[in-house]
Formats: sequence, C-alpha cells, structure tokens
Amino acid sequence: MIRTVNIKQDRPTADAAVRRVNMILNLAKSQGDKAIKIVHGYGSTGQGGVIRTHVRRYLQEQKNRGRVRLILPGEEFSIFNPVALQAFACCPELRRDADLERCNPGITVVVL
Repeated sequence: MIRTVNIKQDRPTADAAVRRVNMILNLAKSQGDKAIKIVHGYGSTGQGGVIRTHVRRYLQEQKNRGRVRLILPGEEFSIFNPVALQAFACCPELRRDADLERCNPGITVVVL
C-alpha cells in the first residue's frame, strides 16, 4: 500500500503544511515506506493554492538534497510520463493507485 496523507484537512497555513510534510517524510522513511501520496489540494481560487506551491517547492528542495528520489505532481501521474515509469520501477504498487490517469493537481506522489 501507498501511504496517503491529507495535509489540508484542517486548513493549515503553508508553513504548517510544510512542517507536516517534513514530519511525514521522517515517519515514512523510518517505517520503510517506498512512496507516499500527499493530498494538499489545489487551492480555493482555482489557480493553484499557496499550500500546494509551498509543499511542492519544499519537496523539490528535498529532492535536490537527496532526501527523496522522485516527485510526481498529480497532474503528471500518467503511464506515459517517464518520471512515473521510474516511480513504478521503484514502487510497483503505484500502478494500482486510484489517482493514476486522473490528472489531479491536488496531490503529489513522492518516491523515497
């Protein structure tokens, strides 16, 4: 199973959401998870929210530091995406995820 974590449920600030993601990454790594799906929402304005932007920026920083392997935005979570193919090789369970091919900008898949 892929760990799915909803970080937006109580409407945190962007900074609080990033702190949650940091804790989630620590927990997932310590428990040996291969991938996590972060539900951050798309934003109430319909133009991409602050939480989504901050969380994805933070995840990119973590990737640059080698803390995570791959970041796959939900809108790119497709069997035709080369990054998704790499993610499937690391974590085959992702092929059965309900958000695959849904073009969901409110999630981000992270391979650890």
